[in-house]
Amino acid sequence: MIKKIIVSFSLLAASVAFAQENNASPYSYYGIGDVKFKGTAENRAMGGLGILSDSIHLNLQNPASYSALKFTTFSIAASTSSTTFKTSSGNDDASRTTVDYLAVGLPVNNLAFAFGLMPYSAVGYKIRNSVIDDNGFERARRFEGSGGLNRVFLGASYNITPKFSLGADFQYNFGDIETRSAVSIPGLEYSTRELNNSDYSGFSFNIGAIYKTRLKEKYDWYTSATYTPAGTLNSSTERELATIYYSRSGNEIVVEKLGVRSFDGDVKTPSKISLGSGIGQNLKWFAGVEYTFQESNELGNRFDNITNAGFEQSHKVAVGGYYIPRYMSFSSYLSRVTYRAGFKYEKTGLVVNGESINDYGVSFGMGLPLGSYIGSSNLNIGVEYGKRGTTNANLVQENYVNLFVSLSLNDKWFVKRKYD
Repeated sequence: MIKKIIVSFSLLAASVAFAQENNASPYSYYGIGDVKFKGTAENRAMGGLGILSDSIHLNLQNPASYSALKFTTFSIAASTSSTTFKTSSGNDDASRTTVDYLAVGLPVNNLAFAFGLMPYSAVGYKIRNSVIDDNGFERARRFEGSGGLNRVFLGASYNITPKFSLGADFQYNFGDIETRSAVSIPGLEYSTRELNNSDYSGFSFNIGAIYKTRLKEKYDWYTSATYTPAGTLNSSTERELATIYYSRSGNEIVVEKLGVRSFDGDVKTPSKISLGSGIGQNLKWFAGVEYTFQESNELGNRFDNITNAGFEQSHKVAVGGYYIPRYMSFSSYLSRVTYRAGFKYEKTGLVVNGESINDYGVSFGMGLPLGSYIGSSNLNIGVEYGKRGTTNANLVQENYVNLFVSLSLNDKWFVKRKYD
């Protein structure tokens, strides 16, 4: 009954939190916004490492890991972020709290299924600047954006041999993004505003493989690979032009609508491949490294008059692992805790004013067992410290602290009765 209450509450919380604005980065101005981390809180605490298959935790980064599950697993995670935006002229702060994912894994012999919901991208920014046009007029500009895309996924995995497993995820991506830009010229009573409401939808999929073997009858060696082909998002945009002015309180007042038009288009998403390897002792320790490469993004920003940004190939390296002092200890709870740590470096692929936007971060976390037996449910908490962007070329550097928590509930399903 307690588990049912927790699950019901989690579903309600997720339905509310997924609908909230969950980003405050000026870099979400470009493309479809910030693409969110796909992995679990456990992966995130290890620098984003996603090569490990586990009997009691979902690994959402590699679908081949699902068949390692021994228990039906329900997992939900949330995070809160605090970011300091630093420029060459000043600082500002923002914070957000979001639900990161909701997922279920169902093992059936050598086959396993998983399904769930998670954010795909997020948009949230407010930018103000001024420029001098060719006629010598100073134009004050405001750019605002909100919304993002969510992802529903269904995956399956199968153990081809005791050492080798294959898996695939099929995803439906959907959501809407609202953006607005307003231009004001001193001496003119009203400003001109462009409002865009864009709806996105489309399917995608990725495949994965994991190979696990024993070395010297003592160590487990994992090799992992995933591949996501290039995809397409269908978009439908309604664009409205209007003259406006701002009240003393800063509210936007529409004076006259100048016209509305609609248009459709396709948005291309790039292909991505990841390769990783690691070694460890089961239920004792593990260390690994993973490299991810993504093709250059064909996405653009949503305003045609912005030409200072582009995309390049993306690269990411994650290094991390875990340590459990004594997983069967009955005298010390802390000895049964899983301690995780990791580091990441990512060349995001976004280039603004000739500067590549890079992301560095270190993370730490703990897995707290909620029972005294192997396979018990667990609470996972972690913290991530990082830096993205730069103050060079009049850009913004984001110094962030992310606190995240996940709940993983495990139970035995599909067990054949021995007695009536």
